[in-house]
Amino acid sequence: MLLASFSSTAISHARYDPPSGGLHIVFTSGRGYDFCGVPQWVWQGLCSASSTGTYYNDVIRDNYQC
Repeated sequence: MLLASFSSTAISHARYDPPSGGLHIVFTSGRGYDFCGVPQWVWQGLCSASSTGTYYNDVIRDNYQC
């Protein structure tokens, strides 16, 4: 399990399970969402994005639904 915390106005932290592609994102509101079948390059992009909120909206949101 990989964990990351973000300095973002939208996303607080996230965890990723490489074998299953499971991604759990927790927003600054405290609400969490699960995503399935997420490729590792998406996780890496989230962790290295200059804006995690924009990356989430552009790449993850409405994709990888469980």
